[in-house]
This record gives sequence, structure tokens and C-alpha cells, in this order.
Amino acid sequence: MNENSSASTLRRHEKYDRLIATAKGLQPIATAVAHPCDETSLKGAVEAGEAGLIKPILVGPKSKIAAVAKEFSLDLGNIEIVDVPNSQAAAEKAVELVRTGKAELLMKGSLHTDELLSEVMKRETGLRTGRRISHVFVMDVPGHAQTLFITDAAVNIAPDLPAKRDIVQNAIDLYAGLGFGTPKVAILSAVETVNPGIPSTIDAAALCKMADRGQITGGELDGPLAFDNAISPEAVRIKGIKSPVAGRAQILVVPNLEAGNMLAKNLSFLARADAAGIVLGARVPVILTSRADNVRSRMASCAVAMLLAYSQMAKEPIRA
Repeated sequence: MNENSSASTLRRHEKYDRLIATAKGLQPIATAVAHPCDETSLKGAVEAGEAGLIKPILVGPKSKIAAVAKEFSLDLGNIEIVDVPNSQAAAEKAVELVRTGKAELLMKGSLHTDELLSEVMKRETGLRTGRRISHVFVMDVPGHAQTLFITDAAVNIAPDLPAKRDIVQNAIDLYAGLGFGTPKVAILSAVETVNPGIPSTIDAAALCKMADRGQITGGELDGPLAFDNAISPEAVRIKGIKSPVAGRAQILVVPNLEAGNMLAKNLSFLARADAAGIVLGARVPVILTSRADNVRSRMASCAVAMLLAYSQMAKEPIRA
């Protein structure tokens, strides 16, 4: 994928369409879907299965899943259903399926995010690694030439510097794993200068120095940068900022969950952007969808997880 093509040549959704098309060229991956017990979560899993993106294994109360399928005319066909009594048991069993190798991806259904991630993070029975888990929104913004990654807007509430290091590294690894190359990473704050009165500017400067010292690898970092300075070449020109990242950032690292959540939702509801969601840092990618997600966003979330899983298995990126 040429991430540097002109925005004027991009029709809406083209970036997502290319991700989905690339994933459809691969064999679907067995995916444990935890508690798909409402229309949106069950429909998303079924349609992703029909599209050949995943091979869903539905984990939840069988009678409830069947009732939802009947109510909304969803054909479950030969999809495997693992019958468990409630959402807590579904989260536990879905994680177990991944841990034992019966599934290679994990997908959130209609249960709470905390309920699923608490099972992922259990020391003895979960899917922990040495890396802090974090969330990335992979956003297709109409009129913007490049796919934007926003992190972390869903998992880490007020990350400290070590957590931010992992958040940055997770996002870089995802970007590279999708075959996009070396990302330009903007560490966001309210201003573009280091100010002791704004702690996020201190963290930004420290993260950039960590990248200089090899503690963060695979990306080109700069910060602090305000949002306009990160994505607008014109804002960069007016302010006279000299930076290879400013105005051309592909990964936006926010100071905390509140800032990230507001930024992502502003782009979704005002700019009509689509937002695919994925959790990184566990043994496998976790597909984290929202009840407000449209079909294309759900498909893109599955495609991103699938492409990353393939790149991890192959130890090289799958070119999207």
C-alpha cells in the first residue's frame, strides 16, 4: 500500500477496502468470539466469517446465541458454538481456546471490555507477555491521505512513562506488521515545546530520547507536538517547525485515555471516519469492536488482526 498517495485520489473507505481485500487473500484464522449475544456482535462475527476473514468459534450461552440469530435472520450454518452459561464464563473459555491453540485470534462480543481483558491479563491462565497491553484505533479519515493510528484511547487510563514506551512500541509493531514500513510517530500534547507545567511534554521528550537510545525501535519519533502540528503541513510551515515527523505523522500517541477517546470520537462523528479497534501486547491480537461500529469497521478490525497474526507467524509483514 502506498501510504503517501494524495488525499484527492482517495475515495472514502479506500484504505479500509485495501486492508480487507488483502486479508481476503489469506486463509481465515480460527477466532474465539466471546459472548456474541446481541445483534451487532453476532452479525459482525458471522459476516466476517462469510467474508473469509475469520473462522468464528462462538463462545457463550448456546440458547441465547441461537435466539439472537433467529430474531435477526442470521445463518449460523456450521459455525461452532461452545456453550457456557454467562459472559464471565465466555471470556474465560475464549481465552482458554486461544491459550491451548484451538483459536489464534480473540474477538470481543457483547460483554464489557474489562471483563474480557481481565481474563487476558491473568498471570496463570491468561495471554500475558512481557509487554503492556494497549489499544490502537486504525482510522480511515475521509480526505486524509494516510491511515491514522491513534493510541491509547481505550485501555490505559493515565499511563506512566514505561507504559507509554510499550504503547508506542505496540503501535509501531502493528504499523510495520501491516506492511506499511517505518512510521512517523507524533507524541501529542497541547503545545510543541517542552513545558514543565505540562507533564505530557516531559514524557514526549523522554520518549523521543528513548528512541534515540534504542529503547524504542522501528519508528521515527518526535514530540511534543500539538495535533495540528502533527498532521497539517501548513500548520508546521506557519509555526516554522523543523521536523521529519511534524505534518506527516501516521501514529498519534495521546497523553491519556480521555484525550485519545475524544480525539477518535471527534474524527468518527464529525469527520465521518471509520475506526477499527485492536488490542496489542497479548499473545495474540484482540479484536475490540464497539456497539456503534458499522460493518466496514468491524470487517477492518478483523482484517487488521488477521494481517498482524499472519505477519507474526511469518516473521515478516504482509503487504496491505
